[in-house]
Amino acid sequence: MKNLWSDEESQAFKTDLELRVYTSNLLGRSDELVLHGGGNTSVKTEVDGEDILYVKGSGWDLVSIKAEGFAPVKLDTLIEMAKLKSLSDTEMVSGQKAAMIDKTAPNPSVEAILHAIIPFKFVDHTHADAVVTISNSASGVENIKKLFPNFLIIPYVMPGFVLAQTIYKKSKNLDWSKCDGIILHNHGIFTFDDDAKNSYTKMIDAVSRAEEFLNENAQVTLKSAAAKKKVDLKKLQQVISKHKGYETVLHVNSSDLAYTYASHDDLSHSACRGVLTPEHIIRTKRTPLLLESSKFEEAIKKYEDDYKEYFENFSNSEICLNPAPNYAVIKDFGIVSFGKNEKEASIINDIIEHTMLAVLRADMLDGYKSINLSDSFAMEYWELEQAKLRKK
Repeated sequence: MKNLWSDEESQAFKTDLELRVYTSNLLGRSDELVLHGGGNTSVKTEVDGEDILYVKGSGWDLVSIKAEGFAPVKLDTLIEMAKLKSLSDTEMVSGQKAAMIDKTAPNPSVEAILHAIIPFKFVDHTHADAVVTISNSASGVENIKKLFPNFLIIPYVMPGFVLAQTIYKKSKNLDWSKCDGIILHNHGIFTFDDDAKNSYTKMIDAVSRAEEFLNENAQVTLKSAAAKKKVDLKKLQQVISKHKGYETVLHVNSSDLAYTYASHDDLSHSACRGVLTPEHIIRTKRTPLLLESSKFEEAIKKYEDDYKEYFENFSNSEICLNPAPNYAVIKDFGIVSFGKNEKEASIINDIIEHTMLAVLRADMLDGYKSINLSDSFAMEYWELEQAKLRKK
């Protein structure tokens, strides 16, 4: 992975926040690190004699974030929140917002508490494809440990307060000076330093290490999509629109990657093993619609029945989302994403592009393995993530 830091460019940025914006934008330039609002960054600084955490605001993308996209939150308040025994989503959001010194700023990232307890000035968090691909394999625990021996490695837990609380407890006796970063299994990676360049460089170096491992152990050979079969996309659009309840836009992907992914002998196994990183489920649902014939109506009806069963198995007081699929894997053709508009369909396609390659590479190791059904449901129906998506 290329390090995009420029000593010449960086000279233009004098304040902590200006440097934070600069390296956040550098991270955001790589889709292999973050996609469509993914990841978050922060910087600790002093404002009017008080310690403040400037953390990425909800709804901003790292590639385009500006100074006003960072939420300024009182650091001491966030650290005290990490010590609580429990904290609901609503209480966390309310507490973080109350601790902001600028009420016009966006809501702080749900990872604000975690950023606060990491005792370094600059903190970078991404959902790097290479790291998560290795983590999302059957031997992920073993391989991550070997590749990142000086990292604090955390088994998957729900993002937000639960994650912050977990790391707070695990790091009480940690010598942070000997810790190169944090790996969150099935989720992503953190790096940090008191220097903006060093924190960013640590991220690039760590992800490069994961990429090198995959290049050596998980090379994927793609099939040519020239042999793809024909599909009645107009009919598919009509049927999907009926089930969605609105006119649906299709994004068609019959690239060599999509064709290879869709030409697996057993699609029900290969394409239905979950998301690459938890927040993707809000966009894509956990599994796609599988189409192996032109019986679209029958396939969608089965998908919706399966989705309702999944909902009933894990729901408490939640209201079921639209059970219609958000994308389809069409046998020996490729991928088709469904959106209310071209932008939404394109975003879903981008996420699936990265997921497909990760699945194929993880299978070259010893099998792709995402978070389980229960954790998937918790993320898909997480109050804060639902609110974020509705806002967008």
